[in-house]
Amino acid sequence: MRLLAALPHQRTASVRSVVTIIAKGFCFGLLVASFTPHQASATDDAAQLSNLSRSSSAHEGAAVASTLEAQPVAAHCFKRANFERERASHEARHVADWVVDSGDNRSMPFVIVDKTDARVFVFDADGRLRGAAPALLGLARGDDAVPGIGDRPLSSIRPEERTTPAGRFVAALDRNLRGKEILWVDYDGAISMHPVITTKPDERRLQRLASPTPLDHRISYGCINVPAKFFETVVRPVFTGTNGIVYVLPETRLAREVFASYDVEEHARQQTVRQPVPAQVAFGADRH
Repeated sequence: MRLLAALPHQRTASVRSVVTIIAKGFCFGLLVASFTPHQASATDDAAQLSNLSRSSSAHEGAAVASTLEAQPVAAHCFKRANFERERASHEARHVADWVVDSGDNRSMPFVIVDKTDARVFVFDADGRLRGAAPALLGLARGDDAVPGIGDRPLSSIRPEERTTPAGRFVAALDRNLRGKEILWVDYDGAISMHPVITTKPDERRLQRLASPTPLDHRISYGCINVPAKFFETVVRPVFTGTNGIVYVLPETRLAREVFASYDVEEHARQQTVRQPVPAQVAFGADRH
């Protein structure tokens, strides 16, 4: 009887267990159903944020790279001769600046002879002015020497042949046939720079040197006469123990034609070109 009485109870308990299990399963299913879409949404959001971050970083990197690539290369730093406060013509400054900027003097002292203004400028190897002075030049206007004139006696040289040739000459101190120290400019053409000659009073060379008129300075056979003190205190010390370059400026042609010189500022602008700069930008660098 007790056994029979217990059977309905067990059936009821079993039914309750089954109902409980079903209910729990249903709730768990609802929980899973509600949780899974949320997780998927969060994952998509994270992926989108990651993609957005990468896109933003790439965009910023491209912008920075573009900015870097647009930057111009630093301008060519040109050099100029230092004339101090000395008066000089445009052509004299043009050639002196070109010499310094191009290094045409090969690290040697150099001289600019301005025939138009009848002046001489002596520079050290770095282009710093060591001194300037008036000069006496060839009687005849012209930039070319007569072929073979250096082998002819002075008495055979006609007035129209007495020119100081223009050009670039390697110069050195030496002595002439009378033992006087001179600066040889063009040995073949017998052209030198030396202290002013005063052996012919009628030529009034000292007075000519002091004249402010360039035309008064045209008297020599072609050599470059300078004040004796200038030769002793400037030319000799600068050229002692070394060769140098003498640039005799033309008077019938342009300096650019004779020396193939250039304007240093114009040359610097041509050297300043826009070139791409390698864009190597690191984002998120760690703290070393």
